[in-house]
Amino acid sequence: MSISPRAQLLSVATAVPQYVLDSKDVAIRAARIFERSGALFEKMLPVFANTGIDRRYSVAPTEWFYQPHGWPDRTEIFLTGAKALFKAAAVKALEEANCKPSDIDTIVTISSTGIATPSIEAHVMHEMGFRTDVHRVPVFGLGCAGGLSGLSLASKLAVAAPGSKVLLVVIEICTIAFRPDELTKSNIIASALFGDGAAAIVLCADENEALGMIEFAGEHCWPDTIDVMGWRVDPEGFGAIFARSIPDLASRDLRPAADLFLARHNMTFADVDSFSFHPGGAKVIAALEPAFELNQGSLVNERKVLAGFGNMSAPTVLFVLKECLATPAKGRRFLCALGPGFTGSFMTVLH
Repeated sequence: MSISPRAQLLSVATAVPQYVLDSKDVAIRAARIFERSGALFEKMLPVFANTGIDRRYSVAPTEWFYQPHGWPDRTEIFLTGAKALFKAAAVKALEEANCKPSDIDTIVTISSTGIATPSIEAHVMHEMGFRTDVHRVPVFGLGCAGGLSGLSLASKLAVAAPGSKVLLVVIEICTIAFRPDELTKSNIIASALFGDGAAAIVLCADENEALGMIEFAGEHCWPDTIDVMGWRVDPEGFGAIFARSIPDLASRDLRPAADLFLARHNMTFADVDSFSFHPGGAKVIAALEPAFELNQGSLVNERKVLAGFGNMSAPTVLFVLKECLATPAKGRRFLCALGPGFTGSFMTVLH
């Protein structure tokens, strides 16, 4: 009996924009912007101190956030920033995989923080040297789960055409969704948590030398949770939607869904050697450790990425994966990210 091919990770690369947002400085600036909210901001101020974030990165200088912006401004800076991050992350991933742009047969682009038609990869593919017949698969709307769900999609495309190479690029420009006009808890939390970044991965189904192999992938979408996380769209731009129940959901409902995912593949967590999670925030990380019977403080790479880059939405879990693959640990790794839907995205990787 022949064994079905599996997608191999040939490289995992990351990139961030040039502007640094120091968390202490952001709290001072946010107080100035939100001073009209009075007691609400005073009540929310501890959020900035308790995020576990030291710095983040943005495509826009700090002065940009003091001004009102509508869709044209936000779309222009999204596209400019996304194109630059696409090129930076993709070039690194191709170099690490010892590939040229012309070697790539399919490009999967994941982003939920801006709208671009033509999509991001179309804007840069010709100047970068990709072939004119490359398959383009842009995906919108997966939010924080987009890194793993995008990797799952890219792996399926690689396996479907053995010998082909697939480039996955995950880009989120979260900071430009900041709304100085919106005095809400969700907007204040977003201003304390989110940063910009990109990750890129090259995959192929027939390579022997690889960083890891994607074993299984799946999702779980909980009913009656549409309002837990997402975007509200109005004339000024996107508005963040967050429910306070996210850490509770991670603590209470995520483990049973993950157990079901493993059971479908005749596994339990006794078969898992290591873990990688999307670090949505310090409270989420703290909820994940007991939920998965991990020692308190054991999610070191998640805390390291959160501290150094903030929550970049979809690419963040791939930043964590890159950190984990740099260590000599071997075996089966379980990966998980949560996103709007409300959805859990799961994966096991052998390395």
